[in-house]
Amino acid sequence: MTPSADVLRDRIDKALHEWMHAARPSVASMSPDLEPFVDVLTAFVLDGGKRLRPAFCYWGCRAAGLDDGSLSDDAVVRAAAALELVQACALVHDDVLDRSDTRRGGPSVHRRFATAHRASGWSGDGETFGQAAAILLGDLALVWADAMLADSGLPSAALLRGLPVWNAMRVEVMCGQYLDVAEQARGGGSVERALRVARFKAAKYTVERPLQLGAAIAGADAALLGGLSAYGVPLGEAFQLRDDLLGVFGDPEVTGKPAGDDLREGKRTVLVAYATQLGNDAQRAVLHELVGHRDLDLDGVETVREIIAASGAAAAVERLIDERVAAANAALDDTAMTGEARTELAALATLATQRIR
Repeated sequence: MTPSADVLRDRIDKALHEWMHAARPSVASMSPDLEPFVDVLTAFVLDGGKRLRPAFCYWGCRAAGLDDGSLSDDAVVRAAAALELVQACALVHDDVLDRSDTRRGGPSVHRRFATAHRASGWSGDGETFGQAAAILLGDLALVWADAMLADSGLPSAALLRGLPVWNAMRVEVMCGQYLDVAEQARGGGSVERALRVARFKAAKYTVERPLQLGAAIAGADAALLGGLSAYGVPLGEAFQLRDDLLGVFGDPEVTGKPAGDDLREGKRTVLVAYATQLGNDAQRAVLHELVGHRDLDLDGVETVREIIAASGAAAAVERLIDERVAAANAALDDTAMTGEARTELAALATLATQRIR
């Protein structure tokens, strides 16, 4: 019997815990100074979460219907869990780029290191040290992701089948981050450009590539890989669009970030692009003044929220989410795969795009 969502998440957590605690001593043995460094990464990765990317990878593998015993189920779980280390790299670096103060309800990694620098009375600038340490920690997470995948216990042939997808995913994440930085520097633009950023920065590596990684590991044919892509791309975009809405309208107790943090950071999301496109001249002027203002207070956040709602931007993004979820579900129905994988992927589509306020 295949695992339920909760059981699978527990297995992924267990795999991460075991691998990271096994990897820790080799780093800490280089110097006692590295112990707090690797402890921060370990705590960050093991901090929980929905584990969506590993779940998509696992069910991408099971969608291929592989039940001949050639792949250990535990090895598949360990390989899928390595995606959480890629995610850790992306989040830590993203917080540095955006100068975010918080992540998951606590200080972001670079803020933790800046605080430790000041508490230790070290020389130099604490903020610079914190940013440097966080960048290096994110790099270590990416290296460890490769190592965990290689150490998963999968046969070499399965690893080789998955490697092109793994490499493409990592390239897309880094290039997507640059597109995001460039879009912010330009001051934003069209909905189409904002969608492109969302697609490569988050959407593809959240759903499509994990699915394809799992399927490729299992030796899936081109038809299944194409069907999973047709499901994964629109669903990944819907996931990111929901995240953009939560970044403006979400409850900080749920999102783990202060209300309106995306607005302070000046994220040029599809939501902001729509508000700029659909708003009147006065509304656009206010958006230009307030979005990206580091000291934006709660009144300012509420003003931007009102403009986004009044312009019809929030409703437009909700429609995009609905359209993309419908497209993903239609692709799922049209793709030949095991019945259980279809059921689980349909449930994951709901989990990834649900409304949470």
